[in-house]
Amino acid sequence: MKKTIITSALPYANGEIHLGHVASTYLPADITTRFLKLNGVEAYYICASDDYGTPILIQAEREKKTPEEYVKFWNKRDYEDFTAFGIEFDFFYRTSSPENISFVQGIFRKLMENGHIYEKEIIQFYCEIDKKFLPDRYVIGRCPYCKAEEQYSDLCEKCGRVPQEIEEPRCSICKNPPTKQKTKHYFFKLTNFVGELNEWLEVDSHLQKDVKKYVQNWIKDGLVDWDITRDISWGVPMPLEGTKGKVFYGWFDNHLAYISSAIKFLNDKGLDGKEFWNAADIYHFIGKDIVYHHYLFLPAMRIGIKKEYKLPDYIPTRGHLMLQSKKISKSRNWYIGLKDFLGLYPADYLRFYLTLITPYSQDDLNFDWDEFAARINSELIGNIGNFVNRALGFTQKTLSGVVPSTNTFDPADKDAQDKITNLANELTPLMEENSLDKALKKILEFSANFNQYFQKKEPWKGGDGTENCIFISVNAVRTLAITLFPFLPQSSQRIWSQLNMSGNVSAQNWSSISEIVIKAGHKIGEASPLFKKVETADIQTYKSRLGK
Repeated sequence: MKKTIITSALPYANGEIHLGHVASTYLPADITTRFLKLNGVEAYYICASDDYGTPILIQAEREKKTPEEYVKFWNKRDYEDFTAFGIEFDFFYRTSSPENISFVQGIFRKLMENGHIYEKEIIQFYCEIDKKFLPDRYVIGRCPYCKAEEQYSDLCEKCGRVPQEIEEPRCSICKNPPTKQKTKHYFFKLTNFVGELNEWLEVDSHLQKDVKKYVQNWIKDGLVDWDITRDISWGVPMPLEGTKGKVFYGWFDNHLAYISSAIKFLNDKGLDGKEFWNAADIYHFIGKDIVYHHYLFLPAMRIGIKKEYKLPDYIPTRGHLMLQSKKISKSRNWYIGLKDFLGLYPADYLRFYLTLITPYSQDDLNFDWDEFAARINSELIGNIGNFVNRALGFTQKTLSGVVPSTNTFDPADKDAQDKITNLANELTPLMEENSLDKALKKILEFSANFNQYFQKKEPWKGGDGTENCIFISVNAVRTLAITLFPFLPQSSQRIWSQLNMSGNVSAQNWSSISEIVIKAGHKIGEASPLFKKVETADIQTYKSRLGK
């Protein structure tokens, strides 16, 4: 059996999950995992909360909590919000786990033994007012590359690059300019891996071409060695003598939790976690803001330990979600919390809309309340919901729910049957290449064709071909239930139950979407509308709340 491990960029344990988080990273990963499982792959979706770093330390201090208390709360809350949205992790852990701490320290020692680590005295920002060194997000300023203001010193969120030194730095706590003092840090020799990184980028055909191109340009412009330690109290402790008070930089340890969490989960299942990892296809789903880390730091570290753990096969990368055509900002209250949204509409409404508007590219996308309402009402309800309810409702009302025997098929019947038998060949490649928006549009096209077929055959008139229409349409509903499962798991199970099919839709075989499985004499269950219309007045209310 084919093996796969799927991960997503780890959610930072520093606040609630919002729509911008799920669109590019968690929803595509969940859809892919569900598809692979239907396709007979032994696939596991592994994730963890990212518990370390200066922002967490700052916020814990502000809330008068220990960092451990703070991240424990957000680990639990984030998992609950993901679950409510239908994100089904096989394992959700934390970077502060003892397993990850031990694993990270072990990787560091191996990198040191292999000559990829060195110690160096550096000049670091220090705040005389707050009496502390200011690593990473304790320092804000202007990006030296794209000149964006209010950027953190460890990552420009606008251009995605890691500044060598931020311009016009300020302490993020007191907003005053810092001084500079000497300290000793450990560095990872990223410059050792230029040739091997280029080779990996050239050889691996699964990596996105548009992403590879500008990563290769970054390498051409020149890489710099990477400062992997910080002078703070919250992080994975350095495992060397004389390094008390120093911890690893969060981006050194967090992606290693992909491996450590997967190995713990697999070992606990009685499998050999390391062997499984190296035999599996590895997916890392990310947003475009962390390409630098996943295309340079992550592979270089695995190469630096002689590829003891294989490099990713796929790094699906998508753009940022805008909200009403403006950048999402929690500080300006220009965002929608996932929990809040799910208090308004079912999870499948959001899964449907976000999948449709999210291309497999780095292009940014836009959540628009009016478009959300229009597409739910016209495409989810008016297309899919309408066909399912027509086919099953008519069968229940006219034939007491019993699927009829067929007669000789006319050309319209044969064409409708071909739509079913050809769907796997049309849909599967789109799913395999991660073009999930195109795949969902193909399913909508399939449903629209059957709405037209049902309308053309006019079974309510009771003429010739009525039995054929009902027989084929009920089988098309079954096909819809399975193909929709990765995208709309709750709705697809409701369709499955209305069909009165045994077991769960999640246990079906993907290839059977092109088979005529329901036979004459099968009795369907009680048919009822799947969805409720989105009201314009409600949408206007939700729009008016933004920014307030």
